[in-house]
Amino acid sequence: MRLLLVEDDPDIASGVAASLRRHGGVVDTVHRLDDAWGALRVEPYDAMLLDLGLPDGDGLTLLRRLRQTRAPAHPLPPVDLPVIIMTARDAVPDRI
Repeated sequence: MRLLLVEDDPDIASGVAASLRRHGGVVDTVHRLDDAWGALRVEPYDAMLLDLGLPDGDGLTLLRRLRQTRAPAHPLPPVDLPVIIMTARDAVPDRI
C-alpha cells in the first residue's frame, strides 16, 4: 500500500512512517501543503495521512482542494482518496 504522510514535525513523521513501513506500507513523507499537492499529482496513492497544522496553511485546505478535483485520471489525485486526519486539536468541532 502506497501512502502519503503529510506531517511537519520531523519526529512525529519519522515515527509514523517507520511504523507504517514495519507493517508493509510504502510511505512518502512531505512537510508542507504545496509539497503534498505536488506529490498527489505525480504518484497514485492508496491513502493519505494528513496533519492539519502545517507551516504553509491548514491541512483542511488541501483536503477541500482534493475533494473538489473532479478528474479521477492520473496525474490528478482521485476525489475518493481515503484520508486519515491527524491533529492535536482537541475541541469537539475540530474532531467531528
